[in-house]
Amino acid sequence: MNHTEIKTAISKIALDIGFDVVAFTKAEISEFAKAGLQEYLALGHHGEMEWLKENAERRAAPKEIWQEAKSIIVLGHNYAPPYDPLKKLVRKDIGNISCYANGDDYHDVIKKKLKELAGIIATKFTCEVKVFVDTAPVMEKPLAQQAGIGWQGKHSCIVSRKFGSWLFLGEIFTNLELQPDKPETNHCGSCTKCLDICSTDAFIAPHKLDARKCITYLTIEHKTHIDKKFRKAIGNRIYGCDDCLAVCPWNSFAKQSREIAYHPREELIAPLLADLVTLDDTAFRAFFRKSPVKRIKRERFIRNVLIAIGNSEDKSLINKLMPLLADESDIVRASAIWALKELASEEEFYHLKTKYADNEHDEIVASEW
Repeated sequence: MNHTEIKTAISKIALDIGFDVVAFTKAEISEFAKAGLQEYLALGHHGEMEWLKENAERRAAPKEIWQEAKSIIVLGHNYAPPYDPLKKLVRKDIGNISCYANGDDYHDVIKKKLKELAGIIATKFTCEVKVFVDTAPVMEKPLAQQAGIGWQGKHSCIVSRKFGSWLFLGEIFTNLELQPDKPETNHCGSCTKCLDICSTDAFIAPHKLDARKCITYLTIEHKTHIDKKFRKAIGNRIYGCDDCLAVCPWNSFAKQSREIAYHPREELIAPLLADLVTLDDTAFRAFFRKSPVKRIKRERFIRNVLIAIGNSEDKSLINKLMPLLADESDIVRASAIWALKELASEEEFYHLKTKYADNEHDEIVASEW
C-alpha cells in the first residue's frame, strides 16, 4: 500500500471504531504555536498549572516525547450536548456542571478507542505507535489545526465547521511517514461572541486567555480559596464553564454526540444545590463515579457548591450551611461563611458570628467573618 492508501485505511478503521474525524500532520509544532506557549507562560496566565511550565520544552516538540515519531494521527470525538448549556444558568437552585462532565470521563473513553486503533495500525502496517489523550505534554489544539480538523477560535479552543466547539482530541504518534493533511484556516471572522460572554473578563485579547480569571480554571484547577471578586460572576457553575463554547455560531452545524458514554446522566443534568452540599467524601465519590468531576475531590467541589448557594438568593438553604461551619476543611468553612453572609440578614449573620467566629483559628477563615 502507498501512503495515500494507508491514510485512507487508517481513517476508515478510526471511523468504524467510533471517532468522528481523523486527520494527519507532521510530528512537529509550528513556530507560531511555540511562541504562543512561551508568551502564555511568561505572563503567568497558566496560574497554578505548573505542569504546563515544567514540560514546556517537551510540549513544544513532539520528538522530545518520542524521537522516532514522524507523523501524528489526530482524532476528534464529538461530545455535543442535546441541550443548550446556557439555559441552565438561570436555574439558581441547581449546580451547573460543564456538559463535557455530564457523562463518563472522556479520558477513559478515548484512551480505550485510541489503544484499539493503535493496535490495529501497528499490526496491519508493521510500525510503532504511541497514544495520548490530554494527559501528556502534547499541544493538541495546534496539532489539530495543523492537521485540518479545525482552527483555534478566539476562545482558544478548537472550532470545527462540522462539529462546532464540541470536540475532544486524541493523538497517535507513529514512525510511519505519512503525507500531512492541509491545515485549517480561521473562520471566526469578526465575531467576538465568545469573548463578550465571559463573565470574568478572562480574555485579554482574541486567542489570549488568562486562566487565572477563567471559571473553568477557578472551579477545577484552582486548589484553594476563590477570590471574592470572582464569586458573584461564577453564578451556579460548580464544575467548569461552557459559555464561550456554547455561544459559538458554528455550533449550529453540530449534532448530538453519538457516543452513549457522553450522553448526560439524568442526575447530573440539573442536580439540586440543596442535595449536593450535603455530600460527604464517600457520597461524593459514589455520586460522581466514572465522572471527571471526581478528580477535584470533595473539598473543592463543596467549595464550588457553596459559592453557587451564596448566589442562589434562596434563604431556605441557610440550614444546609450550618454543619459546614465545623467542617474539617478550612476552604469549606470559609466558603460556607461567605454563602451565609450572602443569604442571611445582618442580624442573623451577627448572631452566627458571635457563636462561631471566636472558635476559628484559621486566619483566612476568620477573615471571612
